[in-house]
Amino acid sequence: MKRFIPILFAFVLCGCVTTKRERIAEDQATFVIAFGSCNKVELENHLWDDILSTKPDVWIWGGDNIYADTEDMSQMANMYAAQNQVPGYQKLRIGVPVIGTWDDHDYGRNDGGAEFNAKRESQQVFLDFMKVPQDSPRRERDGVYSSHEYATRYGKVKVLVLDTRFFRSPVTPDLDTDKRLKPNAYGEGTLLGAEQWKWLEEELGNSDASFNIIVSSIQLLSNLHGFEGWGNFPHEVDRFKELALKTEAKGVIVLSGDRHISEFSEIKVPALGYPLVDFTSSGLTHAYRDFSGEPNPYRIGKVISTESFGVVRLNLKENKAHFEMVGDEGKVLASMKRAY
Repeated sequence: MKRFIPILFAFVLCGCVTTKRERIAEDQATFVIAFGSCNKVELENHLWDDILSTKPDVWIWGGDNIYADTEDMSQMANMYAAQNQVPGYQKLRIGVPVIGTWDDHDYGRNDGGAEFNAKRESQQVFLDFMKVPQDSPRRERDGVYSSHEYATRYGKVKVLVLDTRFFRSPVTPDLDTDKRLKPNAYGEGTLLGAEQWKWLEEELGNSDASFNIIVSSIQLLSNLHGFEGWGNFPHEVDRFKELALKTEAKGVIVLSGDRHISEFSEIKVPALGYPLVDFTSSGLTHAYRDFSGEPNPYRIGKVISTESFGVVRLNLKENKAHFEMVGDEGKVLASMKRAY
């Protein structure tokens, strides 16, 4: 049975960004998010039936939704069209709202940032895939970040989808070790860009939601692996934590992807009143099966290096979250619970 009941759709222009407000069943106490990243359309995705079986209220693409790596927009559009023809995904779209962001491979360039020449053209193709109306304000502004709100009488869930590509400054190659990248000098460069930071502050500052879900295509907390992540811009990590404190936003949870592994990361921010969790889920069609370990001082539990997707069950009556990494045939590979 389809659990999501759209009652009201309103598009609000605020700072040149669209906020989509949707209403779920009035008496619904648990809001279910399913999300994932790293999906090669040419590889079979065995997880769509398992995703559907969780009865999600929303599916969130976490990035690398296709692997295009091209400035040829017709090629990119054809890959999105192929994804839309996948039977399991078609079934999902029939009954489940779909939102999300991009990462480098569907952005168009591996490890790409603000320098990518075709980013505006790529944005339009991405918005086509996400079925964003042609007259939406999102078509007129830079970046694919967006806000979505879901409400019941027990509380609201706000999902803030970030764009970590369009505005991102150059990263610093690590020429001294065998790692790919090292952090920029503190204060050097930006990940989100000035306008997106302003938008994020407004969205969190104005939020009366019980949970504020932040979707980032790259990891926020894990910072020692030498690949892409917020850790390449350590001042931006601090700015994010300071913003959560400043806005006093409730239930901030980060969902991330990119890494071809799944893991829970967490830090304690006493003044925040709850732990800051970064739930990484990756990948859907191919995972880092040869994973042999890497440092992450914030890791909770074990790393999952087989194909999986993430599920977050938000209990709006009790302000609790249940996090699950789910594999083929619905097997729960790892889980944890937190109170907010």
